[in-house]
Amino acid sequence: MAAKKILVVDDESRMRKLVHDYLAREGYEVLEAADGEEGLKVFYDVKDLSLIILDVMMPKLNGWEVLKEVRESSQIPVIMLTAKGDEDDELHGYSLGADEYLAKPFSPRVLVAHVEAVIRRTSGEAAEETSVIEKAGIRIDETAHEVTVDGQAIDLSVKEFELLSYFMKNEGIALSREKILNNVWDYDYFGDARTIDTHVKKLRSKLGDKGDLIKTIWGMGYKFVSEG
Repeated sequence: MAAKKILVVDDESRMRKLVHDYLAREGYEVLEAADGEEGLKVFYDVKDLSLIILDVMMPKLNGWEVLKEVRESSQIPVIMLTAKGDEDDELHGYSLGADEYLAKPFSPRVLVAHVEAVIRRTSGEAAEETSVIEKAGIRIDETAHEVTVDGQAIDLSVKEFELLSYFMKNEGIALSREKILNNVWDYDYFGDARTIDTHVKKLRSKLGDKGDLIKTIWGMGYKFVSEG
């Protein structure tokens, strides 16, 4: 099986080398870009990328601008890197469609864990048969990674897809933010739980009237109820 390709976009050569070395050690094929414009060129030229690791502060085009353009045509998983630890930056990244977010400095081993978690969730390698969930007109095909609402396809980010799937599999159960983070993000998450609220807001919007099926449990979290 061919190695999965990961694009690392960062203007710091030392950072690119560090990430490259750790990921190559795990068997990934790593492509590099030194700025946002170069990163977009690689993104458009290489059609079988599995993941993009994207720095925020870069010359020519910053990470936010690159992410926004990528999301216009692709739902490829994106992990954002930034020297800023501001939670508003983190929430902004998620609002643009980032799947993960790491503040510098970070442990390379933690980055690898994030990469492996995202690859595992999005590759579909573990799925041996079609897994379909259908409730109240919302249909999720986990193998094809497709969602329809009353027969109309909707475009969800990887994280939004995982979140909706988790809600529907746990219909009627009040889910705390901590439990959602630990299950949907696939590892212990130490950031602000408002990350979930940002994703739920976007998910509800994309679901239209069906967004009301995701109920807020004040002071705790959320619950999916198919009866509305």
